Amino acid sequence: MRIVVDAMGSDDHPAPDVAGAVDAAREFGDSIILVGDETQIKAELAMQDSSGLSLEVVHASEAITMEDKPSQIVKSKPHSSMHVGMSLVKDGQADAFVSAGNTGAILAVAMLRQVGLGRIRGIKRPALGVIFPTKHRPMLIDNGANTDCRPDYLLQFGIMGSLYVERVLKIDNPRVALISNGEEEGKGNALIKETIPLLEASGLNYVGNIEPKEFMQGAAEVGVADGFTGNLIMKTAESIASYMSSIIREELTANPISMLGGLLTRSAFKRVRAHLDPDEVGGAPLLGVNGVVIVAHGRSNAYAIKQAIGQARRVAENQVVEAITSGISGDR
Repeated sequence: MRIVVDAMGSDDHPAPDVAGAVDAAREFGDSIILVGDETQIKAELAMQDSSGLSLEVVHASEAITMEDKPSQIVKSKPHSSMHVGMSLVKDGQADAFVSAGNTGAILAVAMLRQVGLGRIRGIKRPALGVIFPTKHRPMLIDNGANTDCRPDYLLQFGIMGSLYVERVLKIDNPRVALISNGEEEGKGNALIKETIPLLEASGLNYVGNIEPKEFMQGAAEVGVADGFTGNLIMKTAESIASYMSSIIREELTANPISMLGGLLTRSAFKRVRAHLDPDEVGGAPLLGVNGVVIVAHGRSNAYAIKQAIGQARRVAENQVVEAITSGISGDR
């Protein structure tokens, strides 16, 4: 594998981006191409033990920030690390692109056929399909790429999510459900009600509407939502998990007896954290673009970047883009 990492992507770039790339090259044995400010990247590499690893630096004179507007960066920063990195994938010089940068900007650049990857033929809107950090690891799609959706968008999200789960998670005939405010067919807004007959006729293993609590408990392998709803679900779950972790930590250090109990249960809490920690997932695949793109969280640390690179190599290995291309054309 040759995987491009946007070294200017994370909030604390390029330190976690470079460190994560080094860890990934060591663990997976892939060639990692770090794209961004050459001086900064090489300074970070000098602090890493990267001997014997296949690491390449490609200079990009511009970097896209979280404050940049996606609608403007296409023309205002044509030499950004995102543009340069995705063009390497487009030109066949790399197998995947990973970035912890501005999600809207990643989508905007990926959609450009001239420098980005463009959409797979027949795809109306790409979608972010995040693996939810719960015990059953279901996919939530969309997770924020499309705040306003139509029923045919949600149908395609279900198809793409199902194909990803089949190929990468190795689950045959995964269950697909619509995220709604109730299980009954009469529940949901107009978008949900209009999408139901499309999914029923799709040939997918559609199991109906489910509420977020059932999704988290494993009632379906793919939960379909518009990007606005999906993003709120994900951010709410992350904030609750973070809050609960902080409360547990406070209570376990409140007095000597609690501290002793905390020591005795430390290994169990580590296992719980591994289930809930979004860093374990690393990043979300941007499904529907004509290439492998993984979007990591802006506050990703080195471990999360490494996991996002692992996600990229699995998507590329299992030919998810090719499966979606066939699936959307009706050859599933």
